[in-house]
Amino acid sequence: MRGLKGKRVLITGGASGIGAATAARFVEEGCRVAILDRDPEACEKVSREVPGIVGTFLGDVSDAQRVQHSFGNIILGLGGLDVVINNAGISVRHSFLDITPEEWSKVLAVNLSGVFYVAQAAGRYMMENRGGVILNMASTNGIVGHPYYADYNATKAGVIELTKSMALELAPKVRVNAVAPGYVLTPMQRAEYTDEMLEAVNRKIPLGRHAQPEEVAGLFAYLASDDAAYLTGSVYVMDGGETAGGLASR
Repeated sequence: MRGLKGKRVLITGGASGIGAATAARFVEEGCRVAILDRDPEACEKVSREVPGIVGTFLGDVSDAQRVQHSFGNIILGLGGLDVVINNAGISVRHSFLDITPEEWSKVLAVNLSGVFYVAQAAGRYMMENRGGVILNMASTNGIVGHPYYADYNATKAGVIELTKSMALELAPKVRVNAVAPGYVLTPMQRAEYTDEMLEAVNRKIPLGRHAQPEEVAGLFAYLASDDAAYLTGSVYVMDGGETAGGLASR
């Protein structure tokens, strides 16, 4: 991708799944990459598997004070900041009527407040310096209804509107976009779905399969690059055609 070499990149939730694949892709593009993640074992693992990573930083994005503290160390370690991939997130498969107030608060804290805390810290730095790119992880769950993920869906819809508002306020210095994958075969997805459930999902996707984390990473790389210099304020769906036909495709 044009203009990525040498960029200083932060990836939240970058120690596994889509985040780890994205870290590997940006390292491959010649970027300086740092990861912010709350799992120390996963951080050690990704550091071994992607040796080009500049550093891993432990922190929970839902903790505003921890995010502020981590940003100082991350910017120092990277020598600045050009790109943020706001990827950290959690989900719990449960019925709407069974969601507890504690579960609701936890999912919102990570998936929406965490995105806000990281994006605001990044936006403040970028607006005071040379600008940059902020890419937020949304989901098709934030665009169409999905059963058993009401809390998760609400956060992803919030991320989409947050992204659009940020893009308006931070232009022209900072570009802000969101990526909205459909089903991606990550450890988180694998833990929640049986083989039979995965097969049932694949049957309703026109391309007949889940996305691979590396494919989402490629979209992040494009949106961060100079090839996407005129793109801001948009949501980019990657779902194998799943939502193209509404109920007709289900």
